[in-house]
Amino acid sequence: MSLFGKSKAGGFMDEIRCDEPSYLIWKWHPTGSERGNNNRENAIRWGSSLRVKDGEVAVFVYRQKDGTMQDFIVGPFDQTIKTANFPVLASIVGLAYDGGTPFQAEIYFINLAQIIQVKFAVPFFDVYDPRFLDFGVPVSVRGTISFKISDYKGFIKLHRLTDFTLENFQKQIRDAAARYVKDVVANAPAANNIPLVQIETKTAQINDTIEYDLSERLKEDFGVTVSGIDIGAIEIDKSSDGYRQLMAVTKDVAAARVEAETKDYVERLRIQREEGQYAMHKQTQSANIGAFQVEKQAEVGIAGAKALGQMGANNAGNVDLGGGAGFNPAAMMAGMAVGGAVGQNIAGSMHNMMSGVNQAAQPNVPPPVPPGISYNVVINGQAAGPFDLNTIRQMAASGQFTADSLVWKAGMAEWTRAGAIEELKAVFANVMPPVPPM
Repeated sequence: MSLFGKSKAGGFMDEIRCDEPSYLIWKWHPTGSERGNNNRENAIRWGSSLRVKDGEVAVFVYRQKDGTMQDFIVGPFDQTIKTANFPVLASIVGLAYDGGTPFQAEIYFINLAQIIQVKFAVPFFDVYDPRFLDFGVPVSVRGTISFKISDYKGFIKLHRLTDFTLENFQKQIRDAAARYVKDVVANAPAANNIPLVQIETKTAQINDTIEYDLSERLKEDFGVTVSGIDIGAIEIDKSSDGYRQLMAVTKDVAAARVEAETKDYVERLRIQREEGQYAMHKQTQSANIGAFQVEKQAEVGIAGAKALGQMGANNAGNVDLGGGAGFNPAAMMAGMAVGGAVGQNIAGSMHNMMSGVNQAAQPNVPPPVPPGISYNVVINGQAAGPFDLNTIRQMAASGQFTADSLVWKAGMAEWTRAGAIEELKAVFANVMPPVPPM
C-alpha cells in the first residue's frame, strides 16, 4: 500500500486527482514542484480541475499566520476549482503569492471506502488457571483487525496529515490491540469458569469481547471504525514448566476424584446387589411357603416317629400278657398322638396348598353387587320397564307415575296399585299433589 504517491504529469493547468490503486492517505504534489520547497510544492495553479472519486474526500489545508484552515470536498466531484466551491479559499483568494499563483494549499486524499487489515500477534504472556494460581502458563494470540476511516474530520483532528505514515499508524493499532487482548485472554478462564487448558474452546466468546472493547477504543483514540476482529489462534506453550506443573497437579486431582467416584460407585453397586438378592430370597420364600410348611411338618412327623421308636427300645414300658404276648401301652399312646399330629399337619398342609391354588386361580375379585329393586309399570295400557326406584321417583316427580299406577315385579302374583305397596309409598311422600279444580 502506498501512502504518498508521486506527482502526476500534466499540462499548464493541474489536474488534481488520486490514481493510487490502494492507499489510506495520499498527498498530491503540483507538476514540477520540488519536495521540501514549501512555496512551490504547495502552489496551486488557478483554473486547475479537481476530481474526487466516490468513496474519497479531498482535504485542502491552508496554512496562514492566524492558524490552519481546511476545506473538505467529498466525492464524487469533478469541477474546476472556484471560490464558490471552497469556502475558505473565498476568504484568501485576493492575497498575492510568489509565482503568480492565487493560493497555496496542501491537498490530501483520504480513502473512505478502503478497508485496512492489520495483522497482530501478541507474544507469549502468562495466564493462570483460576483453580491453581501458583502456575503461570504462557499463552500467545494471533489475529487480524479490519477497519476503515468513516469520520474523516475526527480522524484529521487526531492525526497530523503531514507527519502521517501508515506504518506508524498500524503499529499504534497493534499496540492498542495487544493491551486489550492480554486483558481479555488473561481473565477468560475465570470469566467462563473453565480450566486454562480448555481456553481454546472459548475462542468465539473471547473474540466477541475483544471486538467490542477494542472497537470503542480505536474509534475514540484513532478515529477509525472497526469492521471486524478475527482471533486466528490462541496457543498454549505446552513445553513450558508452568504447563507441565499445571498438568501434573491437575492429573493428581483428577485421579483422586476418579478414585473417590469409583469407590462410591462400587459401594452403591454392592448395596444394590445385596438388596436385590434379599428381595429375591424373600420372593422365593413367599412363592414356596406351602412347600416350606409341608417340609417342616414332615420334619415334625419324622421326629415324632423316631421318638416313638426309641420308646420301645429295651422293652421299656412293655406289659407281659403271658405266653410271649404283650404290648407297650406307652408306645401305643405315643403312636396315636404322633399319628394324630402328623395327620393334622398333613391335612393342614393340603388345605393351605389347595387354598393357595384356589387363590392363585381366582384372584381377589369383589362379590357382585346385588340387583336393585325394579318394577314394571303400566303406562298408557302397555307394560313398560322394569324401572329402578330412582327412575320411578323421577317418573313420579314428572307426573308419569302415581299411586294409582299398576306395578308388578318378579314374585308378585298380579298387578297391584303402587300406593298399596309398602316400599313404594316413600316415592310419593315428597311428590306435590295435583292442583284441585277451581
